[in-house]
Amino acid sequence: MRIDRIKFVSEMMKRDLTQCKLAEMSGVSRVTIGYIKAGKSCSDEVGQKLAKALGVDVTEIIEQ
Repeated sequence: MRIDRIKFVSEMMKRDLTQCKLAEMSGVSRVTIGYIKAGKSCSDEVGQKLAKALGVDVTEIIEQ
């Protein structure tokens, strides 16, 4: 799964979340979040965890 970097960062900013805070909330490592912000793909499970922590449906943050 590839997360849309702009949508992802936008959702983080809306909630005033740092990578560290999102990592704590989602159970995904800070390093993995950094990779996603840099445009790397992730597993479906990681995408779901991040979407849940951000309070959005995963379809709202994946690349179309």
